[in-house]
Amino acid sequence: MPESKYSLGSPTQTSASDTELHSAMYVHTISEAGRLLPSASRWNSIELDFNLLPQSSTGFDSLPSRFSKSVDFNLVITDKKYFKRFIYISVSVFVIITILALLIHFLPRKHNHHGSSNNLTLAINQALVFFDAQKSGPFPNNGLVKCRGDSGLHDGNTINTQTNLVGGFYDSGNNIKFSFPTAYTITLLSWTVIEYHQKYADIGELDHVKDIIKWGSDYLLKSFVPQNVGSAENDTKVDNDINCWQRPEDMNYPRPVSICDGTASDLAGEIVAALSAASLVFKEETDYSVKLAEAAEKLFELATQVDPKKQGTYTLTDACGGQARQFYNSSGYKDELVWGGTWLFFATGNNSYLGQATDMLEAAEEEEKHSEKGIFYWNNKLTANAVLLTRLRFFRDLGNPYEDAFVSSSNRTDLLMCSYLSDLEFNKTEGGLILLKPDNAAPLQYAVTASFLSKLYSDYLELLRRSGGSCSSATFSLDMLRSFSISQARDNPMKMSYVVGLGDKYPTQAYHRGASIPWDGQWHSCAEGERWKNSKEPNPNLLLGAMVAGPDQNDIFLDERDKPWFTEPSISSNAGLVAALIALHDPPWTYESNGSNLGMDRTGMFDKISLVSSSP
Repeated sequence: MPESKYSLGSPTQTSASDTELHSAMYVHTISEAGRLLPSASRWNSIELDFNLLPQSSTGFDSLPSRFSKSVDFNLVITDKKYFKRFIYISVSVFVIITILALLIHFLPRKHNHHGSSNNLTLAINQALVFFDAQKSGPFPNNGLVKCRGDSGLHDGNTINTQTNLVGGFYDSGNNIKFSFPTAYTITLLSWTVIEYHQKYADIGELDHVKDIIKWGSDYLLKSFVPQNVGSAENDTKVDNDINCWQRPEDMNYPRPVSICDGTASDLAGEIVAALSAASLVFKEETDYSVKLAEAAEKLFELATQVDPKKQGTYTLTDACGGQARQFYNSSGYKDELVWGGTWLFFATGNNSYLGQATDMLEAAEEEEKHSEKGIFYWNNKLTANAVLLTRLRFFRDLGNPYEDAFVSSSNRTDLLMCSYLSDLEFNKTEGGLILLKPDNAAPLQYAVTASFLSKLYSDYLELLRRSGGSCSSATFSLDMLRSFSISQARDNPMKMSYVVGLGDKYPTQAYHRGASIPWDGQWHSCAEGERWKNSKEPNPNLLLGAMVAGPDQNDIFLDERDKPWFTEPSISSNAGLVAALIALHDPPWTYESNGSNLGMDRTGMFDKISLVSSSP
């Protein structure tokens, strides 16, 4: 992988023995801002060794320095006058430094929203707040978001439908609630909690992320059939969620509901995955967990018992996903059925679901478009499913009749890691951002999930005490995977953060209705909202934690509200951001029984799975 002239350099590598051998001072540079967040000092450090005391002749101190030009100094006193002067000066300097340190510590500090941009904990805190800002329904008064209130309180109650669809999340900068990306978001966030719930707990965010997941899973539970609430039809004669630039709280136009049946196989499969994964998150809340798993089983049965000739994508049917095509046009459905079956197996321990998932795997891979290979996002789950099945093989291998699928998934995962590290499969911008879908805008949504999967897989390998992996003639190490994962959150040529509110320089004109219209207690019409949409001023409301779409292939980013391909955030993109950040977050140092400190739950995902395999 060619070295980027924009990066600040590779992480300083220090072994445990080196740490014991040397007393080191770390001097780091703080950049203006980073791609997702500016680089942390642990990724940009220069280690300096000050070896001024006489060396011991025994123990570890007698080992030679690993610096080839290190110099040992022996201190010899030749004049008591100069020695006393030296002592006085040293004590004075020490006292002055101590006083300055105390003043810095106790003097009042200026508080602001963005704080230190090198703080991964802060980045996760803020990225989760974005989901609070996207909540629809009775708005919770938790103090995290100041510019939101109750909205969408009549969703589902229309001329054609009489059902309660209050709740859920607004998808992005519009006021539409799409079930397909909502379900993907809940699946991905649940996965991160299942793997890294101890990390969330360590930074005080476990209850917060679980609340976000429950907000989404409660909405998905209300009905299996709704695809989206709100109109995506850009009819300029009728006010709707596309042509009306209005805060969610001000909406008074009709919000139609699209209805789907069992032939919307991809939508059903993703909702199954979301409910199944969420049931594992809430496994200690038995009643709710069982409710989620049972709903997932019923929906999976409905989706898989449909005549195969009638199975398809939800966007093929106008009444179901016709209005969603321009936003979330699904290119296939078999990957979602595999994804849903795999998660349902984890949620229930029923081997028949794993059997169905692995039986469909080859057909799903044949359906996968070449432009989708190696990418994990709302439209393609095969990449992540391979990592899931590899995890199962590594830590709870059930053998036959699933062995072929396990081996195939392991090989695919290793090839995926090699593709991230090489420029042969995917290009990178000059600043180092991987271009997984170069013909599409919004590259950050793909880069963050690549960051997540590469760090996650390196953690799996470390738990197995492996140093790396291989694919064909290439090999990769754990450090290479982690360096790649970190690189997608490092500095960029724009010298800014792409997460609103993080760092000293970040987007101020996010394409977002609620953020761009003042929260002034007044009702604003669509016409008034249009004025704010076209304004060149920064958003009056800070959309804290929102990751925007990102730069173009030349690392150019335009912070302009009328260019959503640069400035629009979404819940599915932010789910990938949270996944990458929590995977990269270092837990407090503790010695685990296996010698690792990964903050990972090695076996919790397998609570429902029997060690004894049985034929499906």
